[in-house]
Amino acid sequence: MRRSDARDNRERILTVARAAFAGEGLDVPIRKIARWAGLGPATVYRHFPSKKDLLAAAFAESMATCSTIVEEGLAAADPWDGFCRVVERLMEVHALDRGFSRAFTSRVPKTTTWFAEGRDRTLRLTLELVRRAKDPGDLRDDFVLEDIVLALMANSGIRAESPAAGAAASRRLTAFMISSFRTEPEPAPLPPPARLLLAPR
Repeated sequence: MRRSDARDNRERILTVARAAFAGEGLDVPIRKIARWAGLGPATVYRHFPSKKDLLAAAFAESMATCSTIVEEGLAAADPWDGFCRVVERLMEVHALDRGFSRAFTSRVPKTTTWFAEGRDRTLRLTLELVRRAKDPGDLRDDFVLEDIVLALMANSGIRAESPAAGAAASRRLTAFMISSFRTEPEPAPLPPPARLLLAPR
């Protein structure tokens, strides 16, 4: 097989796998991913010898991005600004990759310990970010880490007419969430509304 064909097949497998994980969860069989990609299971296993390898390739970039986002938030001079920026960017990453979002907010298979470890590291850093934002009194005292997970779960449930509309809806939801997280909410202009699938016409 030509190198370009192998590269194309690999990218096709990853694209289909991300969509499959988003729609059916992490337990979707390799053979089903191969069928949807228009390839044989052997081709998938040639690129990804195990399900763990496929998951790692599909989500490694998004996981690394999340860790970087939180690290940059911790480095911000103003804890509240750093917290808000992290929430905004995490919501954006999760809106763009629903397969990753589903994996991040779900119980992952035992074979994907690398994923759980990466998620736990990101959440530990986020917990420190929460503590820093609470110290000056900007973040409400009853806020808990699970509230960010709850926001991510709500974000993954957005159903819009297009990816652009979905991203717009995510930005609007994020603005609502950040306002509710603040000790003394300050009314601010919201991002424009988006056309959602259940909105009346």
